[in-house]
Amino acid sequence: MSKEKVVIEPRGPVLCMGLNRPEKRNAFDLDMYRQLAAAYTRLDQDPGLHCGLLHAQGDHFTAGVDLTEWMPDFSAGKLPDLPPGECQPFGLVPETRLSKPLIVVTQGICYTIGIELMLAADIRVAADNARFAQVEVKRGIYPVGGATLRLVQECGWGNAQRYLLTGDEFNAQEALRIGLVQEVVPASGLFERGLALAERVARQAPLGVRASLRSSRLMVDDGFREAVARLQSGLLPLMGSEDLREGLASFVERREARYKGR
Repeated sequence: MSKEKVVIEPRGPVLCMGLNRPEKRNAFDLDMYRQLAAAYTRLDQDPGLHCGLLHAQGDHFTAGVDLTEWMPDFSAGKLPDLPPGECQPFGLVPETRLSKPLIVVTQGICYTIGIELMLAADIRVAADNARFAQVEVKRGIYPVGGATLRLVQECGWGNAQRYLLTGDEFNAQEALRIGLVQEVVPASGLFERGLALAERVARQAPLGVRASLRSSRLMVDDGFREAVARLQSGLLPLMGSEDLREGLASFVERREARYKGR
């Protein structure tokens, strides 16, 4: 790996991860993909980190994958290999899925893999100049990083097929309308808004946040009945935690809680 194509910057309990290939509109080559997987793994494994923020250097989030590098893996019917145990950025391998919250902020062009990384995250914010497209059908292929699955879940069948089947570009306001993003903000304040949200998430009780995330994912992955069946059992490990005692004490004492994640 010849350069840092993903720049990592811890800001307290938030890990900022910046795509750093602006001269190529942050097109994803295999180095960038693997460096992002390593960054996600660091976030997942470091007990001092409670939330991630994925952003991009330059005017554009990403122009998509560098197909010349990815084609050998696609031709073999697989995604690029990662070291054993590393978090797959698409979150399609349950055993290695990032277990902590991730916020993604996007600006300018955000094509193909950019949308799929957004869909694998938990909160998404777009700059008012963002432009989105899932253009694989224009290249003779289709999305294999999760867009065909999660766009349907997040945005509904018709909205998903409107863009999956045409490859058409859409703007930030349309992304907000269909539910791909939760907020649209001025481009000049995009990173600051994403960081503020990440810091707010990181201030909450880490065990509670991760348990909430697991419960929501269980609903999506395994359905309503299974998620209901595990609601109370999922709460039990939290009942004896230091975080719970600190949360109760901070409420009684009318102060901000100082959680430790245990």
